Amino acid sequence: MNVHGPRSTADTADADPDTTSTAEGATGDAVEEVTDGASGEATGDAAGDAADRTARPEPSKSEARTGSTARRQRLRRHVLVNLTRVLVLALFVGLWQWLASAGTIDRFYTGEPSGICSKLWDWVRHGTSQGSLWDQVWVTLQETLMGFGIGVTLGVVFGILLGRLRFLADVFAPYIKTLNSIPRILLGSVFAIWFGLGISSKVTLSAVLVFFGVFFNAFQGAREVDRNLIANARILGAGNAKVTLQVVVPSALSWITTSLHVAFGFAVTGAIVGELLGAQQGLGLLIFQAQANFDPDGVYAGLVITAAFALAAEGLITLLERRLLRWQPRPQRSGAGA
Repeated sequence: MNVHGPRSTADTADADPDTTSTAEGATGDAVEEVTDGASGEATGDAAGDAADRTARPEPSKSEARTGSTARRQRLRRHVLVNLTRVLVLALFVGLWQWLASAGTIDRFYTGEPSGICSKLWDWVRHGTSQGSLWDQVWVTLQETLMGFGIGVTLGVVFGILLGRLRFLADVFAPYIKTLNSIPRILLGSVFAIWFGLGISSKVTLSAVLVFFGVFFNAFQGAREVDRNLIANARILGAGNAKVTLQVVVPSALSWITTSLHVAFGFAVTGAIVGELLGAQQGLGLLIFQAQANFDPDGVYAGLVITAAFALAAEGLITLLERRLLRWQPRPQRSGAGA
């Protein structure tokens, strides 16, 4: 018992280094395999990332240069167009002044640019026979804006309404066509009798002139809405009101905003014509008095002021149009020089 016990212990002790060495070797091999596997996976991931970068290349320098060139060309064209506009105006005014100064045209009938500038400066400094120039401008501007707002609102509402309801469109079609066929400028005399020489008759005439232009565009825009959009909206549970407000009106916006450019010109025309027919203040009254006094410079000065605020309103309408229609996709350009 005692002999075998120590020998067994010794054998065990002698066997431990070999077993330990074997275990350590197995552990080392396992670690190396894990490390090699991890390294392989990392190498595979890196290779995959490199392949992805190769499959999705970043914009090249040539493409960036092409975009920059296109922007420069658009800017250059914009500057060239504006310079050409100024040049055309300068040539026209210079030729007019030269012909008037040389006596080729009679300035008694045609006036001259220098006389127009002198008349404007006199109105600014000393006012007009009706009072301050700015009071006259403000009266005409009030009439124009009020008539424009009322005409656009009524035109859009009735245009969308009749565009959606075919029965009402068929009922009112002959009346609308009859009113549209009447020379609406002649209604200014009727409105002057009805509402007097105050601001009401001018606003009414402006609103009537604006109404028909906006109405027909809104009506056509409501008729041109994609029927598939309306059908999809109804499938999703939209009622008539939601379909009109969320599908028809946005789809018709391009038609409506296009009509606004012409409509503001009609509003100015209604205000000026109404003042020509009879008024107590306004640019139309200034133009009428200048005409009665055979003062062409005064007539043209009034037209210049009218054109100035009409042009400013045109710019504002363009900004409004871009704001309202910015959700629409823009057409793709075919190239840098497009």
